Amino acid sequence: QVVVLSLLMYPLLRSLALQLHSAVTGSYISGTHSIAFINCLNEQIAKDIARAIMEKKLAACVNILPKSSALYFWKGELEESTEVLLLVKTRTSKIGELSNYVRSIHPFEIPEIISLPIDQGNPLHLKWIEESVPGD
Repeated sequence: QVVVLSLLMYPLLRSLALQLHSAVTGSYISGTHSIAFINCLNEQIAKDIARAIMEKKLAACVNILPKSSALYFWKGELEESTEVLLLVKTRTSKIGELSNYVRSIHPFEIPEIISLPIDQGNPLHLKWIEESVPGD
């Protein structure tokens, strides 16, 4: 039970440690912010989901990338479609909430919601993300 609890608490504890270090040193800690990728069927759905994310203040910015071709396996069959991709810039600590919220409003049975931590970047832009997305 202790191991399970430790694993469940790790993201929260890591997030708090990163925030404390960043506040004390004034330097950016790799992984404090993330980019989430969310696929959408079309541009209208992408805009609706992007607006909903922004209204909930779950992101500092959402880019809507134009249609791209996608090949994937679905229920054992190779499928081909076009998709619109959202790039969502947010705090890493918000990824769980973002994922839960998007799953609740997304029309896909299993929407793609994956994230990658931001290693480094323009310090002023990273600070802007932090200021734009309320902390926990």
